[in-house]
Amino acid sequence: MTMPGGISAPPRQELVPAAALFHSLSDTTRLAIVARLGAGEARVVDLTERLGLAQSTVSAHLACLRDCGLVTGRPQGRQMFYSLTRPELLDLLHAAETLLAATGSAVALCPNFGADAVAEADRSGVCGE
Repeated sequence: MTMPGGISAPPRQELVPAAALFHSLSDTTRLAIVARLGAGEARVVDLTERLGLAQSTVSAHLACLRDCGLVTGRPQGRQMFYSLTRPELLDLLHAAETLLAATGSAVALCPNFGADAVAEADRSGVCGE
């Protein structure tokens, strides 16, 4: 997906993995989980306390992130400790924060993907629904 300045974008089919990556991160709960895991391993109970969500909701979002290859689980006794599979994911989030700071509220006001659309999507379900 290399797109240096002046070179045309790759064919759409080559962009499918990137679109899937961004789609997997397009939920505020999943972003919050990724951000928390950026600080180190966490159990579901740690995430539910931090996010104020039900265990089933957190587990479903973790399953989505795991299915996408972004999160892994390490069993220890009867507990599972979750972590990011790739530290580069944090670089992507930092780059997004930089871009958001540079564009101000433009994305948040977008009728297709802005704050209102995100809130509606968050209410509609987990992972691809």
